[in-house]
Amino acid sequence: MKIGILTGGGDCPGLNAVIRAIVRKSIHYGWECIGIQNGWKGLLEVDTLPLDMESVSGILQKGGTILGTSRTNPYKLKDGEKHVVENSKKIGMDALVAIGGEDTLGVANKLSKNGFKVVGVPKTIDNDLSGTDYTFGFDTAVNIAMEAIDRIHTTAESHHRVMIIEVMGRHAGWIAIHSGLAAGADMILIPEKEIQLKEVIKVINSRMKRGRNFSIIVVAEGAKISDSDRKEGQWILQDEKLDAFGHVRLGGISNVLADIIEKKTKIESRATILGHVQRGGSPTAFDRVLGSRFGVYAVEMIHDGKFGRMAALKGAEIIDVSIEDAVKDTKTVDEQLFSTAKVFFS
Repeated sequence: MKIGILTGGGDCPGLNAVIRAIVRKSIHYGWECIGIQNGWKGLLEVDTLPLDMESVSGILQKGGTILGTSRTNPYKLKDGEKHVVENSKKIGMDALVAIGGEDTLGVANKLSKNGFKVVGVPKTIDNDLSGTDYTFGFDTAVNIAMEAIDRIHTTAESHHRVMIIEVMGRHAGWIAIHSGLAAGADMILIPEKEIQLKEVIKVINSRMKRGRNFSIIVVAEGAKISDSDRKEGQWILQDEKLDAFGHVRLGGISNVLADIIEKKTKIESRATILGHVQRGGSPTAFDRVLGSRFGVYAVEMIHDGKFGRMAALKGAEIIDVSIEDAVKDTKTVDEQLFSTAKVFFS
């Protein structure tokens, strides 16, 4: 049995832990592993490398992915699916572990429906995949964001500023909520709740009246502003270009908010966009362990013939769920968690 492994979409801490676990568990069964380089692009171009004990030694603590990644979508290319299937046979691959988010697993789901033997491992720092309580990479991203907010806190207090920290989160505000709560943010703005500027200004003015002459606001990149001066429900974009899965590049809402807040409150306001720093570096212990558990379970799914399924965390257990169900809906921040966060909006 020859098992293929690919990592697609954005990189995140913990990917190498998954790869290592898949290889180690496969060797336990006497199987061979082959790495597909740069996501689905590697299967379209037959770009592979052998994976063994030696090649995965020492990668547990490393960020990124030793296999490389891309946002290639075979279904956007002529005969893309046909080439994926034919090339899989050409390299002698019996089954594939696709590690990725909604886009990578969306491709895996389409292939699976046509008989392609694939299992999934959920990967996104946004933690917005349905079917699993947590995805690896999320915990690392939250801790990185929390530490950054902690550091910005002292500057805000020293200079009597409003500091707006922008974190990742296109459709879901999990990073914003968790990092903001952990770092004691004065307000957290997420995609699930359209931003009411009058409420933001109210919180800042309320703090000023109590002698708190600075404020910390955490905002997810996908949050939308509601204001009489602008159209409601608009994303703030870096540019209008679309990637292979039809996504625009978000970023810059913190700059827009800083400008508006300074004009309305006359308080010096500054924006900090954490960006890709949230993806980088060594994974936390939680993400190393979760990634390892996912990798081992993915091989067990192949062993048991559970194709078209994805490894998932439910409570303390690793289970398998349908890939189709996992990518069907975006998992957004629940009302109870947001209500908890609002208690601390001062």
